[in-house]
Formats: sequence, structure tokens, C-alpha cells
Amino acid sequence: MKVLHVNLDNSRDYPIYIGSGLLGQADLLARHIRSKQVAIVSNETIAPLYLAKVQAALPDHHVETVILPDGEQYKSLQYLEKIFDQLLTKKFSRNATLIALGGGVIGDMGGFAAACYQRGIAFIQIPTTLLAQVDSSVGGKTGVNHPLGKNMIGAFYQPQCVIADADVLDTLDDRQLSAGLAEVIKYGLIRDPEFLQWLEANMPKLLARDKEALAYAIERSCANKAEVVGEDEFESGVRATLNLGHTFGHAIETGSGYGHYLHGEAVAIGTCFAADLSRRLGWLNDADVARVIALFKTANLPITPPATMTTAQYVDLMAVDKKNVDGKIRVILLQALGKASLPVNVDLAQLQATLNTYAG
Repeated sequence: MKVLHVNLDNSRDYPIYIGSGLLGQADLLARHIRSKQVAIVSNETIAPLYLAKVQAALPDHHVETVILPDGEQYKSLQYLEKIFDQLLTKKFSRNATLIALGGGVIGDMGGFAAACYQRGIAFIQIPTTLLAQVDSSVGGKTGVNHPLGKNMIGAFYQPQCVIADADVLDTLDDRQLSAGLAEVIKYGLIRDPEFLQWLEANMPKLLARDKEALAYAIERSCANKAEVVGEDEFESGVRATLNLGHTFGHAIETGSGYGHYLHGEAVAIGTCFAADLSRRLGWLNDADVARVIALFKTANLPITPPATMTTAQYVDLMAVDKKNVDGKIRVILLQALGKASLPVNVDLAQLQATLNTYAG
């Protein structure tokens, strides 16, 4: 087992456990649980696979469960209420612990519920997708979607720990695996050029689920994320670079209907947009952009957006983004491969030129 640390301050530092067979380790969970009351939030896909194993690791606790439907379209205030309903019905106290067992949707919703219930209870992230293990479970971003914008309702709220069990990836389908690789690639593009080169050389191994390659990719990604979050917890500076491709990607997810594209798929397309716009600013050259596109294609990720979305629709949706200031659209771009910019005010003509390359 590898143990990384997110260093915030002495009272809120927390570990990221990475390894195999971690779900069944009772002592690992118990050391981060403050009372006998535990609520496990999961979904209809993950619960039949792993819920019993987590419950078995908590023999001395009073465990309640909340099982939600599986899908981005259920990441809403309506389904968040179901978590609160169970916590209140079962009279959970302020020293209870909530465990989020699932992918990014469950992690975001479970964390947000924990942040809000009685103004904050402890929670633990047990991510079950590659994307959640390398990105969404680390850093304390929690929340739900709104019909007008993705992740626009939420809170920064850190977990007690993250338990990333590599064994759960054995049941992950190929599409979800590729979606997770989009966020892995992101770390190479924004801040880790050596990792980017490693990914280009080892992508076939990752797609073939080579255990050693996957373990390295997870550890390196989490190390990058932990370092950035430790430096800028509330996204006032460098943490914004983790959103490479996300402003475009969120517009795709919202515009096409939540759930049509997996988050990682939308981010892959959005990063291709960002690379194109970076080229128009003179930061990347044609070979750089081709390299970005080739890596996403090799990872079996889409590189072109939905044909139904128009340039005007993109601009309208991108105007609803947390990085924007005073009505100006701001995006993360690449100053070079391995070096991201801080949020850049976008020239509308250049943005439209990039969007017109693909959109209607």
C-alpha cells in the first residue's frame, strides 16, 4: 500500500491510501471513523459489487445505506435530498461519518451532503472509478449540478481520507476506464511533462489494465493533485489549472444533456479545444496540438464535440463558469506541453474561431 498526504494544515491533513485489497481492511476504515454511526452512500451499480465488503469491515458500527440511481443526470438537489432524508430518519448525529462508495457523482454528492448535514459531518471517499481515484475524490470539491450549469452548487469540504483500492477497477468497463485516463493525461499536460512522455509510451499497457502501469498512473496523478491542493485549497490560484478542458467540457455535458457524455469524455474534447485555442495564441504549435489529439485518440476518447451544438450555444454555456470574472469568459490554456496557464480572459473572436472548427 502506498500512502500519500494532502497537506493543508495540521488539523485537516489527510491520507490517500492506494493499493489492492483495501476495502476489506477494517483497521484502515476504523481509524478514520469517530463514532458508531456510519452512513454509506452508493449507487445501484456499485452497491451489489462492493457494499457488503465495506459493511463487513465495520462490524462494530451501526451502518445505514443510501443507494442512489447511477448516472450524472441524478447528480441533483432532488437526489441529494434522499441522503438527508435517511440521515434525519435514522437520527444521525453531528459526530457520524458518511462514506461515499462510488464514482465521481457519488463522491461529489456524498461529500456535499456531509458538508451540509448539521453544518458538517466527517466523510470518507472510497472511489470506485479511475476518474474518481485520480481526480474527483482528492481535494474536497463537492456539489451537484443545475440544469443551467455543471457543479454550480457545492462546497469545498475535505474528507478524512481517500481509499483507492485498485482491485475495484477490475469491474470497470472499458469506456469508464478511458474516461478516467482523460484526467490522468491532464496532469501530464498541465504540470508534469515527464509523466506525459510516460503516458505516450505506456497507454497500451493502461488500456490493457496492466496492474503495475495502472498503479503508477494512479499514484503519480494523486501526487500531482495533492501537491496542487496543498498549495491552493480554495482555487484562488494554481488549482484552477486542474480545470484544463473543463470549461469547454462542462458546456458539452450541459448542452448535450447530463449523462450523454461521461465527464472524462467531455474533458478530452474540451482539452482538444483548449489546445487549439492555445495554438491561436501562439503558445503551442501544430505538432503540439497533434500530439495532444493523438494521445486522447490512443486512449479511446472522443476528440470532436456533438454535432448538434452550435458556437452560440457553447459561448452561452461557457458564460456560466466559476472561473469567469465580471462577465468575462476565462479558460485554462497551455503555454507549453507540461505547463498550463492560469485563467485567461478569452478573446471572443479567437474563441469563436476555435469553436467554429468543430461546432455548427
